[in-house]
Amino acid sequence: MEAKNTKVVILCGGLGTRLREETEFRPKPMVEIGGRPMLWHIMKVFAHYGYSEFVLCLGYRGEMVKEYFLNYEAMNNDFSIQLGQKNQIEYHGGHTEDGWRITLVDTGKTSLTGSRLKKVKKFINEGDMFMLTYGDGVADINLNELLKFHKSHNKIGTVTGVHTPSRFGMLVSSGESVIQFSEKSLVSDGYISGGFFVFNHNIFDYIPEGDNCTLEKEPLENLAKDDELSVYHHQGFWQCMDTYRDHEYLQELWKNNEAKWKIWE
Repeated sequence: MEAKNTKVVILCGGLGTRLREETEFRPKPMVEIGGRPMLWHIMKVFAHYGYSEFVLCLGYRGEMVKEYFLNYEAMNNDFSIQLGQKNQIEYHGGHTEDGWRITLVDTGKTSLTGSRLKKVKKFINEGDMFMLTYGDGVADINLNELLKFHKSHNKIGTVTGVHTPSRFGMLVSSGESVIQFSEKSLVSDGYISGGFFVFNHNIFDYIPEGDNCTLEKEPLENLAKDDELSVYHHQGFWQCMDTYRDHEYLQELWKNNEAKWKIWE
């Protein structure tokens, strides 16, 4: 399996209004867990499995994400600099993120999730599969198994289903096919969308132009109607960072060395 050929699209542009304590001054993916942005944690999970080519869909305060990666080498290495000489910087040591290729794309401050994805279409080669996730959720998911599952079902999309009492989108499935995708439904049992997707390039045919398409509504609902959406059942750890309580919970897990999503060394 050629992991290096599978790009990872991460939606990083939402306002994060339910986490206003942290997102008033920075985008939600830049809220820190254990001194590192949530976005970094998500990328580390993908990179652990060899998926290190990222496309970041920026929006609200996207300049903070750009600044973080522009300054990454200096902030994560010791270095010597010769003042008055441009580019005269010598880095000492290294970090374990060597080789990451990151494309940062301004997809608009008010664009909805489907529209953000549509706007990075030009960075996904025709015929390629790609992964997609949100910038606010972590899991100990085996991404190689997810991609293998997607390939074996020969459908346009695969969504990861997770078990948790929640307020998120409910999956109504039959076997390994999604027969209905209900966005933001209240459920106390069963599977919800865990937000780790694999798509074929044909997903873009389901997304109209403009800024007002929500991925979790018409595109995924229509994929389900057309029997083009599979569900990969993840039985392990999954947690989003949707509220301040979620943030505190993730912080506590990290502090106590109980962060199950930390699958890298």
